[in-house]
Amino acid sequence: MPYDEKEGPDLRSNETRPGPHADSPARDRPRAEELAPAPTRSEPPRPPERPEQPRQRRPLAIGLIVLAILAVIAGGVWYWLSGLGKEYTDDAYTDGDVVTVAPQVSGQVIAREVNDNQHVMPGQVLIQIDPRPFQDARDEARGQLEAAEGQLLAADAALQLARKIYPARLEAAQAQKDAAEAVLFRAQTDLKRQQSLPRVATTQQAIDQAIAAQRQAKAQVEQAQAAVNEAMPVSEQIAQAEAQVKQLEGAVAQARARLAQAQLNLDWTTVRAEQQGWVTRRNVDKGNYVTAGAAIMSLVTPRVWVTANFKETQLNHMRPGDRTSISVDAYPGLKLEGHVDSIQLGSGSKFSAFPAENATGNFVKIVQRVPVKIVIDSGLDPGLPMPLGISVEPTVEVK
Repeated sequence: MPYDEKEGPDLRSNETRPGPHADSPARDRPRAEELAPAPTRSEPPRPPERPEQPRQRRPLAIGLIVLAILAVIAGGVWYWLSGLGKEYTDDAYTDGDVVTVAPQVSGQVIAREVNDNQHVMPGQVLIQIDPRPFQDARDEARGQLEAAEGQLLAADAALQLARKIYPARLEAAQAQKDAAEAVLFRAQTDLKRQQSLPRVATTQQAIDQAIAAQRQAKAQVEQAQAAVNEAMPVSEQIAQAEAQVKQLEGAVAQARARLAQAQLNLDWTTVRAEQQGWVTRRNVDKGNYVTAGAAIMSLVTPRVWVTANFKETQLNHMRPGDRTSISVDAYPGLKLEGHVDSIQLGSGSKFSAFPAENATGNFVKIVQRVPVKIVIDSGLDPGLPMPLGISVEPTVEVK
């Protein structure tokens, strides 16, 4: 390529130059590729231009976008309006009465009459404990009662006798005293008579005999008085007999109580269902040794309700009696209707094993949840089991 120092590179370097056959007409015409300007290194090749889209589709797209926005707004408004006056939670579970079955006496199980998840009625036999030791205890208590009753009969007879004997003994002692006093009076009179007679009219022997008779009569009076004093506490002696009777009556009552307890223990060897329900958590079988008070199974009663843990901010307008609709996760097609029965006067954390100590350390406010009892009024299907503790979703219509 020719280069001129003054003017720079030759701009005509791309022009077609004649070859040795310049007289040929075909060769005299320049080619299209040779006539097109060669791309410089500083400019990248341009991509081919796309044909313009028709402008008629733009209004349709804009309309669809506007409709979609309006639909979203309408859905949000509908959701907001449908939620007015309603409180919802998914922190809710079925609840009910669970009766723990425990034997009242200890012993070996000789028979088990129920199976797992079996429905039982009140009074139905659950297990049977070996009754032989309790039968022996009952017979022993019965013998002790008979012995105590015999002693009571003897004491009662002695009381009736004492009420007659002791007054009679007092009367007899009093009569003997009166007789002794009469003898003493006569002896004293004889002595005075002997002492008043002249010495020629009596003898010393007669006087001595009168003195001895007077002293003997006086001694008999004193002896009779002692007998009277001994027989005097009639009421005390009768009271003592009555106390003996009462003591034996207490012994009889104790013996009867021991017999009743022995009979009750014997009856307790047959463990029966106290309520209607389904057997759950059974941990006893034939041959096991059971201890009094130790749980052997549980009975789930048919009564079921819902315990819903609402946030404290949801309780502003919630009151007992508010209607509630309940959906059950286990049965999507089952819809239950109920009402709010009561609101627990304490949050769940307040009654936990380790309640929060907000007075110590740093404090972080946490929204508390309060258990609400919801009673199911209708919708339960007898053919569908409703286990306790399954998840439900209640919606309360607050006023």
